[in-house]
Amino acid sequence: MGKYNFDEIIDRKGTNALKYDFAIQRGRPEDVLPLWVADMDFKTAPCITERLREDIELGIFGYSESTDSYFHAVYQWMKQSFAWEVKNEWLVKTPGIVFALAMAVKAFTRPKESVMIQNPVYYPFAEVITDNDRYIVDNTLINQDGHYEIDFFDMEQKIKDFHVKLFLFCSPHNPVGRVWKEWELKKIGELCLKYNVIIVSDEIHADFVFHGNKHLVFSSIDKRFEKISVICTSPTKTFNLAGFQIANIFIADKELRETFILEKSKAGFSQVGMPGLSACQAAYEGGLEWFLQLREYLEENLLYTKEFLETELPKIKLIEPEGSYLLWLDFRAYGYDVKQLNDKITNEAKLWLDSGEIFGPCGEGFQRINIACPKKILQLAFERLKEVF
Repeated sequence: MGKYNFDEIIDRKGTNALKYDFAIQRGRPEDVLPLWVADMDFKTAPCITERLREDIELGIFGYSESTDSYFHAVYQWMKQSFAWEVKNEWLVKTPGIVFALAMAVKAFTRPKESVMIQNPVYYPFAEVITDNDRYIVDNTLINQDGHYEIDFFDMEQKIKDFHVKLFLFCSPHNPVGRVWKEWELKKIGELCLKYNVIIVSDEIHADFVFHGNKHLVFSSIDKRFEKISVICTSPTKTFNLAGFQIANIFIADKELRETFILEKSKAGFSQVGMPGLSACQAAYEGGLEWFLQLREYLEENLLYTKEFLETELPKIKLIEPEGSYLLWLDFRAYGYDVKQLNDKITNEAKLWLDSGEIFGPCGEGFQRINIACPKKILQLAFERLKEVF
């Protein structure tokens, strides 16, 4: 057993947790086991709670801003984790990556212009496009026998045909778990340079990479890509801090950065909150040991999932994840339509998963499950699936 106890089951009910306390409001039975939204059921690293405790004991919660020590902590994490050396002037802090995606859509496109995504993808990508009166261009990922690949011919054709201005890119990809190879990133970059497409790369899951795969920051692989890149990072997935709403957005190109900052100012946003700043700095300064043990635990949960499905539920196919603790499960062999599948999972198995169609039409027949929970909870979830399927 390691230093940190990830087997501890913590009762989150009654804490205003979106994951646990809003089933009825969202149309689910009250007694469902929730494995949907992407937060973890683990206590965060002790170094973070200790830093926050110091802040609370001071008793004053005024306006805050980051200092050089904050940037140094972020810089060191990025350098050690991804061999990526960022500059202080590149940094723009926002209250989350979805906010940054929306600001990028408004900053770099006009109403009715085209923005590219790659379904099946994290559903706020589509929402920030349509909610801002832009047009979605879908470069649908190709499922090749359980391994998703990019259709580069389709990508180039659609960029040309629809005059795409902006590409919202998910790296590592949520929900299909791809960790993109260097040649794939280079090919994307060359196409975006060729057609003057700005790329916003959501890299929030970058720390969760498995099986010898390696995450590469998009703009780090070619200096030319810096001129068209907005790189979105955050400690919130890595250290279970989503409620603090803190993201570090890196924009190397001065013109892009100033355009983005102006749009952020139009939204009326200036500083992120003190808890997010403190938690992020504490995480990156002292949370590495906790994170490494967490990743080992998640790898064990992944192994359990694979073995259970292979032996007990072989008709449910796991899309082999290269990264992320959000797994993409293929239920299509059962032949159920979306309504039937959701009914069996929600009302018979009493599980709350993310139904695949919300990630785009190509997600029908799939479900996304979050395995960042104590193993006993995961075991209970799969036993419930076994009883029904």
